[in-house]
Amino acid sequence: MRLLLMGPPGAGKGTQAAVIAERFAVPAISTGDIFRANVAEQTALGVAAQAYMDAGEYVPDEITNAMVADRLAGGDCADGFLLDGYPRTPQQVAELDAILDRVGVGLDAVVLLEADTDELVGRLLARSQEQGRADDTESVVRRRLEVYAAETGPLADHYAERDLLARVDGLGQVHEVTERILTVLTSAAAQRTATSAP
Repeated sequence: MRLLLMGPPGAGKGTQAAVIAERFAVPAISTGDIFRANVAEQTALGVAAQAYMDAGEYVPDEITNAMVADRLAGGDCADGFLLDGYPRTPQQVAELDAILDRVGVGLDAVVLLEADTDELVGRLLARSQEQGRADDTESVVRRRLEVYAAETGPLADHYAERDLLARVDGLGQVHEVTERILTVLTSAAAQRTATSAP
């Protein structure tokens, strides 16, 4: 199973990624984890990324793409993976397609967790208070959600056109959301089997 998990900040992607990846026995891969690992290990890519981050600049796509390609080449990804936080731009979508094309595989599904903006704002503000991040004001949080919507909207449309997108209500108890995701993935797998049958 090769999956992408998309969703706005506060939608519970990290929690669901861990649960779903375990269910399908594939690694859950987040771009944040890849960045931290490369920086901690002082790889060539990590050193390059650190220079941009230290300057407060956006890490260029080519560095992010190279890190993802390197991670997906890992032996634990041979039978599948769950990507969380990548791709974020149309250019990264094209690069991911190229990475998968090189090894002759494709995505099985793209799950988009959806949630009401006001609900997400409440969740994120509560999380900020718990973590003592006073700089996460409501206006900052709403801006992050606006940026996400602007960046990710076109990606969702792209994957919908490719008949890969499954929209899932991200609100509710963790187990309820997990069951919704598993339901759409089971349905997608059944459709693929029917389509590929002679």
